[in-house]
Amino acid sequence: MPARDAYDAVIIGGGHNALVAAAYLARAGRTVVVLERLDGAGGAAVSTRPFAGVDARLSRYSYLVSLLPRTIVTDLGLDFRLRKRTVSSYTPVQRAGRPTGLLVGSGPGTEEGTRASFAALTGGEREYEAWQDFYGRTRRVAERVFPTLTEPLPTREELRRRVDDEETWRMIFEEPLGAAVEEHFQDDLVRGVVLTDALIGTFAGAHDPSLRQNRCFLYHVIGGGTGDWDVPVGGMGAFTDALAAAARAAGAEIATGHEVVSVETDGREAEVAYRTRDAEGTVAARHVLSGASPQELATLLGEDPPAPAEGAQLKVNMLLERLPRLRDTSVDPRDAFAGTFHIAEGYEALARAHDEAEGGAPPGAPPSEIYCHSLTDPTILGPDLARRGWHTLTLFGLHTPARLFRHDNTAVREQLLRATLAQLDAHLAEPIESCLAKDAEGRPCIEAKSPLDLERDLRLPGGNIFHGDLAFPWAGQGTGRWGVATAHPNILLCGAGAVRGGGVSGIGGHNAAMAVLGH
Repeated sequence: MPARDAYDAVIIGGGHNALVAAAYLARAGRTVVVLERLDGAGGAAVSTRPFAGVDARLSRYSYLVSLLPRTIVTDLGLDFRLRKRTVSSYTPVQRAGRPTGLLVGSGPGTEEGTRASFAALTGGEREYEAWQDFYGRTRRVAERVFPTLTEPLPTREELRRRVDDEETWRMIFEEPLGAAVEEHFQDDLVRGVVLTDALIGTFAGAHDPSLRQNRCFLYHVIGGGTGDWDVPVGGMGAFTDALAAAARAAGAEIATGHEVVSVETDGREAEVAYRTRDAEGTVAARHVLSGASPQELATLLGEDPPAPAEGAQLKVNMLLERLPRLRDTSVDPRDAFAGTFHIAEGYEALARAHDEAEGGAPPGAPPSEIYCHSLTDPTILGPDLARRGWHTLTLFGLHTPARLFRHDNTAVREQLLRATLAQLDAHLAEPIESCLAKDAEGRPCIEAKSPLDLERDLRLPGGNIFHGDLAFPWAGQGTGRWGVATAHPNILLCGAGAVRGGGVSGIGGHNAAMAVLGH
């Protein structure tokens, strides 16, 4: 139970953004309580042992880190590390009747290998040079835009001047991304690899006039000022455990098993009602910060919630006794799965899958991508499993909007899981199911989560991992100086629904805390 009746800040939800906000506010001398519905803090950024009797801690929902500013780790003194991947991606394909693929390295010393892989796939230098030019542009945008994410929101024109590159500004911020992809690249597979960063958790086509694909792409290529996606050592739960420890050390209270049921405010003071398994209570606060979605917050306030923007991902966790062999024998599976392994993600294949789902049918060849955490960080496995060569695989399916599951969630989820694994098997020399480990009860170590499962488990409206459509990171959207304001002066968004929220970043929590502290 909360230790007092009134606080400077009550934070709804105990996800990673809420913990960031709690730590900053408590370090500034504010009294803070976090009210979390579940039995543990962390929200979607948690590690669990999903398979009975098996000593493997998987990052269950979110799994890689790119957008976390180093300043948050430093400011809060977090005992937390990230590890670089040596491979960015591998994309298998059949060309001229034989298995081949595109292997893209990550970091210094991998350039020549990447160049050779492009040449082997496309027969020349053009696509590699276009790749270097395109991602040179996004790198410059990252260097200029990422630092603004923990500053007060710039205006659109201020951000445009900061980017200082009209052609790149146009291709990312003004025209559907498909135009730039088709202008820069000729090869269907290369085009598809580029487009996937615009579709993670976002249901859109390459030429969607809403530009939601552009906004998704932006946040996927600017993280850390480099666009790199790194592996959290110890799993995602190591990050949220470190945040919870930092918040508690600063004096914040974290009350798990406390479900907020209503919020009342007059703009200056607020009252938050909650319930536990065996009691009900209320706490007063000067400020309320919501890590819950804007839809959930509106419901708590007794207001009409905004329409949800549906999620569009199939999340699959697997534990393997061994990595599968590939049909493309030129690539070591340890390289192929260390980065992002793209499946059925050619440009035209992505368009077909989108059109099928838009028409209400599950894609016949579902696109997805996989990576193996344990290749970069084996600490998530018990010593015996690591010694025996076991590995985790995390799969993220695209173009599977929540609408497809509304009629029969279980049946459609199983149908899409089978179809997705079949697409993977098409590039393997042995079926993935033959590599799956078994749990203590003899069941295969695989679990799948649809958008509706995320809606149920994590209160994500429509299963949307971003709490709604992402927004470009500039002012003028009614969300105040820090992008966290609501219609009520003392109630702020601190989660993924804030402007510049989404992904494992802590940015929403940081910015909400800065707003409370008057920065």
